Amino acid sequence: MEELLSQLIVLMRRIVFPEYLGQDDRALDLMSVRSVLRKIAGDKIADAFMERIPYISRLLHTDVEAIADNDPAVTDRTEVVLCYPGIRVMLHYRTAHELLLLEVPVAPRLLTEMAHSATGIDIHPGAQIGEYFAIDHGTGVVIGATTVIGNHVMLYQGVTLGAKNIRYDHDGRPVDEPRHPILEDNVTVYANTTVLGRVVIGHDTVVGGNVWLTHSVPPRSRILQTRAIEQPLFADGAGI
Repeated sequence: MEELLSQLIVLMRRIVFPEYLGQDDRALDLMSVRSVLRKIAGDKIADAFMERIPYISRLLHTDVEAIADNDPAVTDRTEVVLCYPGIRVMLHYRTAHELLLLEVPVAPRLLTEMAHSATGIDIHPGAQIGEYFAIDHGTGVVIGATTVIGNHVMLYQGVTLGAKNIRYDHDGRPVDEPRHPILEDNVTVYANTTVLGRVVIGHDTVVGGNVWLTHSVPPRSRILQTRAIEQPLFADGAGI
């Protein structure tokens, strides 16, 4: 299956970004996508997924715009498509998420794990992510299965959107319930910050770097870590 999924991603990349890749075989690529999906999940799923390709394409183009608009190091959008791990992982995630909604087993998780291995960014296919989503640098980002992310959200490297705890049923099995954060529109989370639990980060909030956050915050908040204590001398381990 992994070989088929690799073929699927190559084809989806060509279909979604022909203007950046110099590809102009859309009709053939679409036929090939359907053929690959038939082998993975059957005719019905293949037909349903084909109808979602324009939607996937639109979302991915908003992701490209989000990165280009927020990173002054970007020279042009071709660079974003070809070089940025945030776009690579989102191509995998947005494809995987649609397959998950179609109740395809295993393949969605395998797709995102392929991207995880390649980019260091771990996004569960069950997460809900809006448009104009940007991940800068990306290494170490973790987005859990029940995370909900609004529009125009930006994450930096090392951000974890995780669960605070897991509840178990009477048979000792973990309960699959909402347990990851909700980030509303226009939220920015800086590097190495951890947000845990079913908390709500209100719209237009900025969360600074190296923050540990386990409670909800209202819209337009500014969350910063406590300043480091400065001491003039550290002799013989003093202050450790």
